[in-house]
Amino acid sequence: MAKYLVIVESPAKAKTIKKFLGNNYEVIASNGHVRDLPKSQLGVDPENDYEPKYITIRGKGDILSKLRKEVKKADKVYLATDPDREGEAISWHLFHTLKLNPKTTSRITFNEITKNAVKNSIKEAREIDTNLVDAQQTRRILDRVVGYRISPVLWEKVKRGLSAGRVQSVALRLICDREEEIDAFVPKEYWTLEAMLTADKEKKAFRAKFYGKNEKKMSIENQEQLETIKKEIAASEFKVTDMKRSERTRKAPLPFTTSTLQQEASKLLNFSTQKTMRLAQQLYEGVDVKGHGTVGLISYLRTDSTRVSEEADRAAREYIESNYGKELVAEQVTDTGKGKKIQDAHEAIRPTYVELSPAQVKDSLSRDLLRLYQLIWKRFIASRMQSAKYETVSVKLAAGEYGFSASASELVFEGFMSMYVVEDEESEEDAKNAAVHKLTKDSQLHVRELDGEQHFTQPVPHYTEASLVRTMEELGIGRPSTYAPTITTILARHYVVKENKNIYVTELGEAVNRIMKQAFPSIVDTSFTANMETLLDSVEDGSVQWKSIVRNFYPDLEQAVAEAAKKLENITIEDEVSDVVCEACGRMMVIKYGPHGKFLACPGFPECRTTKQYLEKIGVLCPECGKEIVVRKTKKGRKYYGCESNPECNFMSWQKPTMQKCPNCNKVLIEKGTKLACIDENCGYVVAK
Repeated sequence: MAKYLVIVESPAKAKTIKKFLGNNYEVIASNGHVRDLPKSQLGVDPENDYEPKYITIRGKGDILSKLRKEVKKADKVYLATDPDREGEAISWHLFHTLKLNPKTTSRITFNEITKNAVKNSIKEAREIDTNLVDAQQTRRILDRVVGYRISPVLWEKVKRGLSAGRVQSVALRLICDREEEIDAFVPKEYWTLEAMLTADKEKKAFRAKFYGKNEKKMSIENQEQLETIKKEIAASEFKVTDMKRSERTRKAPLPFTTSTLQQEASKLLNFSTQKTMRLAQQLYEGVDVKGHGTVGLISYLRTDSTRVSEEADRAAREYIESNYGKELVAEQVTDTGKGKKIQDAHEAIRPTYVELSPAQVKDSLSRDLLRLYQLIWKRFIASRMQSAKYETVSVKLAAGEYGFSASASELVFEGFMSMYVVEDEESEEDAKNAAVHKLTKDSQLHVRELDGEQHFTQPVPHYTEASLVRTMEELGIGRPSTYAPTITTILARHYVVKENKNIYVTELGEAVNRIMKQAFPSIVDTSFTANMETLLDSVEDGSVQWKSIVRNFYPDLEQAVAEAAKKLENITIEDEVSDVVCEACGRMMVIKYGPHGKFLACPGFPECRTTKQYLEKIGVLCPECGKEIVVRKTKKGRKYYGCESNPECNFMSWQKPTMQKCPNCNKVLIEKGTKLACIDENCGYVVAK
């Protein structure tokens, strides 16, 4: 019997695939990359036409030894790493590191880890796509030369431990530019005027919004102008001047791409981009589902395509028809979202088995895995459902020379919204204005209230992870696989901080961005970076040779680095002083940033090397001993709140405690979403914040 070896990246993926193949197949994981550029040097030789130098990654010796033994036993080797550039590169590195025979080695890819997909991929085995490898290699080399040439400049001019990156520096600039725009914003006063009206003998009022004067749009700029308008309106009667009734449809959403999944998971589940990708990776590679064994629950997670296979499309429609009724099945999906170059070899992110609904797998998944799977499953099913339909009415009203408008909408056919609710503030507001539906052109209108309200124009909002991903995608900066690592890096470097979802630039981030803009303007230019992504796509399709890109890029970078080293002035960033005294020398300790986050260090370094764990205080006193409550983490990284004097005091809570006490039992109240609840679950006291 022939012996086949299948090499994948992760043990979870290996376990899932193994059950689809016979006993004559061995499936082993490489645990990701096995070769890379060396950390201790540039790893690219400009004198030898930018030839990269690859070495075995430290710690991979045992895995490679095991793989070599299995290769010797195998008649045929299949490289089954992920179906993208990086996966192709991993296969290429495995091919060379293991010295595989090209005659007995093939590359296989699958967009989902299902029996059919895996078996079909073996039938369609191919050679390694060197264009894909070269595209990934170009990205890796460009990122390496930018990081290794510019970072030492930042160490010299600002402080050690900083880094620059080809994509991360552009993302930082976007955030800094947004902060500058917010800081420079001058608010402008304006007023809105709304009339609460009733029609005929109806008791229920509706809201009409001020539009303008003599059928022309007009803004109300101050209170004096508002009062003048209100006096003139008070002396006039409201009349219906025009009325339109129509039907409005709301199309079903497209299935998720990497970007839209990250955005929705941030908005609806409060997940960071990094967390979303980590959980999605688990769902793709396989989880143990009761009664089914190890199952890959979703298709490949790094994609910017909304395309869906005919088989998956048919399965979704059949599921909808049998579970929700034929009337909810969409006739066809016309919008494919193809306005730009997309990796169309990949499908959209979708469930691999539509019949495995969230309800069926909920006992097998952790809470967060279930929430993400439910989001993906519902979005995909909704994408194959009929549009939602509204009956709308729009009314124009006049009070003397002044015009008002009112509208209302009523959902008459839920369509996809029975599965996946899309936020729509306008529709929600119109739904509350139901009395408008009963208006006629002859309706007698009565003014219940004229309500004027002062407003000020608002600046653009701070970036969130979701909006930053959306902007990067729109500008063509990075690719699906790079959004999450980019944001994670600038947060880890403390160039930016995240508070209540919003991203704010730090003093350190501003200093780094200032240097990058001054000394390396092309690196942080959004158009340049987007054009580089297009060039990488050209390498992938074989129209551009990869070394030509590096040859054009590197000399200009070297010149800019040399000039920056000479011309840039040093920048001093003072460490934030804490309220903790160094026990060794009495100085006030300062807050530093390490690979694992914040820590306290003595400013007397190197004479005094005292360091301490940094404990973030939340401004609430421990209800048991009166000391400060601080944020702590379990060994697995889960956040909780505990007393700073732990282990002497063992107070802890998974939810954030407050200074408020329960009126029933006098114990502390904790935050639970939009409510406050007693920490003692047996008490059961709950109140809105």
